Amino acid sequence: MPVRIPPLALVLVAAAALAGCQDMKKKEAEEAAKNTFACTLDGERLLVKFDTGEARLLLPGGERVILYQIAAASGVRFTNGFLELRGKGMELQLVRDGVLSPLAGCVPYVPDPPK
Repeated sequence: MPVRIPPLALVLVAAAALAGCQDMKKKEAEEAAKNTFACTLDGERLLVKFDTGEARLLLPGGERVILYQIAAASGVRFTNGFLELRGKGMELQLVRDGVLSPLAGCVPYVPDPPK
């Protein structure tokens, strides 16, 4: 004789699975945000994620750039030969074509809650 599962039990299992997915998305977003900072460059948001030996930038126009760490007298310094990111703590500067642009208001990045 086949086992019948009450419809309410199926609904509860489905709800638990969806809740688990949302928790997993939230944890993934939190993990991705570690070592990531939101700054302002010329009035637009720029994201910087520091990883082992590199800094990944999401520029205001949506361009993604990877910079590689190089020796610095003090603080941090990353470059790809065209762009350079340097600074100490939250005081960061971006150098492009020899023009130094300070990054303003750098704060730890807080991702939007998953939908």
